[in-house]
Amino acid sequence: MSENVKSISILLPNLKGGGAERLHLTLAKHFLEQGKDVEFVLMKAEGELLDEARSLFSVYALNADRVRNVPSKLSAYLKGRRPDVLLAAIWSLTGAASIGNLLSGHVSKLFLSEHNPISVQYANLSQRRSFFLKLMMRLAFEFADGVIAVSNGVAEDLVKLTGFSRNKISVIYNPIPPLQRLVSEDIDCVNALWRDAKYRILMVGSFKQQKNHELVIRALSRFSLDENVYLMLLGEGPLRDKLISVNEEEGVSDRVIIQGFVSDPTPFYATADLFVLSSNYEGFGNVIVEALASGTPVVSTDCPSGPREILVDGKYGTLVPMGDVEALANAMRESLNSEHDPGLLKSRAKDFSPEKIANQYIELFESS
Repeated sequence: MSENVKSISILLPNLKGGGAERLHLTLAKHFLEQGKDVEFVLMKAEGELLDEARSLFSVYALNADRVRNVPSKLSAYLKGRRPDVLLAAIWSLTGAASIGNLLSGHVSKLFLSEHNPISVQYANLSQRRSFFLKLMMRLAFEFADGVIAVSNGVAEDLVKLTGFSRNKISVIYNPIPPLQRLVSEDIDCVNALWRDAKYRILMVGSFKQQKNHELVIRALSRFSLDENVYLMLLGEGPLRDKLISVNEEEGVSDRVIIQGFVSDPTPFYATADLFVLSSNYEGFGNVIVEALASGTPVVSTDCPSGPREILVDGKYGTLVPMGDVEALANAMRESLNSEHDPGLLKSRAKDFSPEKIANQYIELFESS
């Protein structure tokens, strides 16, 4: 029997500019359009997207420095606010949310959303810690009203890791908002940033090990100067200095533009000839859909779990083996020298519209 949901609280570590934070802000906007009362609940009220969230929603800070401090603070919040639904994302915060909801007397429906293949993300744990992780995840899932995976690959990984029943996991892809309206001045500014590049390759993502920016930098070094191929990196992160060193080591510093974090990458997608994702793993891969929405061709590593699903086994882009510099360089060169159908790519991106995805969340909330 369905039950009308009126209020939704979204629990996140913070509102930094990553994919998980962006997608929940997108979801929240469409929940709001459907008449839902939405509040963000953050471990710490910080991040590049915080001001945008505060302009539209209430934001509540738990002021928890560590995940282990979340359950008690969250329980108090839930007893006070009593939202119809608590949507929590990203392990181990999802585990803390389950405990916090239990402590509150389960006053809210609890939905846990996982965004990465956990077995890959935590592959280096000791046997003892791995056993504890599996046990805690299984217990967290058992006390939730619903478990959401952002791709079939993530869902299958959760089943393999925890033994949780596959039919109790709902797969809901990430929502990708429509591209911002392009302004000629913005296009002109971004064109200037590309310098005199004949071919423009774009990457968007935090500078961390998961994204493996080194791979595409080394692939770029396989292009001669005469080919005039430039790479632009949008993002920030702890490996920024390391990437600068790799650029120097590979002799491509003059052809790699580290632009940093930008709030609206639309004109960057629009002016690029190719988008590359070189990750070691992804739960989904929002940036792939964003590139498709601009009609920009995509080359991606065939990493677990999202890229193959988004690109439909290579129908909408090129998949290459993980960690293979030569394969990536060859795929990049072939894509840059091939004709592409922007309309076909844009049509695939429409499958991930926020309206469609938000409705799937609401249907799950109200039917569970």
